Amino acid sequence: MNLKVLLPFKIFAEKTAVSRIVAETREGAFGLLPHRLDCVAALVPGILIFETEMEGEVYVAVDEGVLVKTGPEVLVSVRRALAGTDLSQLRDAVEQEFLTLDEHEQSVRSVLAKLESGFIRRFAAFHHE
Repeated sequence: MNLKVLLPFKIFAEKTAVSRIVAETREGAFGLLPHRLDCVAALVPGILIFETEMEGEVYVAVDEGVLVKTGPEVLVSVRRALAGTDLSQLRDAVEQEFLTLDEHEQSVRSVLAKLESGFIRRFAAFHHE
């Protein structure tokens, strides 16, 4: 399989001759082998594992995103990614960086929603006058 990990601003990794891929979704981890049927999966923050004959098993910490397999091509599009060799350090990085940022983003979205609802109420009141 050919694996390409895409970030919003660059190609993070591009690998050929990938023999297997393991990714995490809300329903749990699942594996891809070269002859698996085409599929699409929503990824959660976690560890993406792929294996090549040259490099062996490689770990990539990924933020939420999408995995698309069409034939031998596998595209993984995520917001952020970190590569590393120590699995426990990558797991900690996912928990600290990606999940903490998600909490921050949720609080920002909450504040924006309150601002928007306040604006709409004022606009509706102005419109009725």
